[in-house]
Amino acid sequence: MAEYGWAESIPVKTSAVLVLNGKKHPSDPPPSPPSDSPPIAGTPTHSSLVHGLDAADVDATPAKRRVADGLHVLSTEADALRSLAAFYEDDVGAQESFARAVETIAWSRRTGSKLVITGVGKSGHIGRKLVSTFQSLGIPGVFLHPTEALHGDLGLVGHNDSLLIISFSGRTGELLQLLPHLHRSIRVIVLTSHVRPEGCELLSRRPDGVLLSAPIPEPETVSVGVAAPTTSTTVALALGDALAIATAKELHADVPTVFARNHPGGSIGESLK
Repeated sequence: MAEYGWAESIPVKTSAVLVLNGKKHPSDPPPSPPSDSPPIAGTPTHSSLVHGLDAADVDATPAKRRVADGLHVLSTEADALRSLAAFYEDDVGAQESFARAVETIAWSRRTGSKLVITGVGKSGHIGRKLVSTFQSLGIPGVFLHPTEALHGDLGLVGHNDSLLIISFSGRTGELLQLLPHLHRSIRVIVLTSHVRPEGCELLSRRPDGVLLSAPIPEPETVSVGVAAPTTSTTVALALGDALAIATAKELHADVPTVFARNHPGGSIGESLK
């Protein structure tokens, strides 16, 4: 059996020298370290890259991305509100419709009737919030779910009530099913993305209704990358708040006193004492 080992005449290569017949040759000197050079403007320096590996900074990039995503949505919604305000400043038809909406709700209140608000999904949640706002301002209101309305809850809608329908598309199926069952004495207001009544299917079924336009500059699939109601619900809520305050001023000589009387609790109530 052959023994393990190297014959004297076989060259042996190592990381430093080449050994041949037992004679060593001097190795090449190691390369010199790289010399420092000034950083290129806008390029991360070595120290900054190393610092970026610190545990506290590993999350810096994801954190900045999260904040950037949030700021984008905030900026998008702020732009939508500015656009909505500009629309009502410039569009005479929109101004007339808003004034009619205020007059409609005020008329119902003066006749002893109330405001009914309805909507589906996120629009329904906006509607519930607006009911609370109107009530705190001395304007009685209730929320009506359109599906439950067709299963008995229509009984809460009385003659001369005002009905505020919230539908971004203007063609929500449950709301279209509700319309034929409403008495003609009920005054309808439709808060929708449409800027002209002829484009809104709900108003085509109730041409005597009032259009309350809440358009957005661009679809949410473009502005925030997903069809989730975000900008659309923000402008709907803001316009509903504007409607509530304007109607309260139409009805009450002293709105702050009315609000204080209806909101005695919480930190708001405490601040009003």
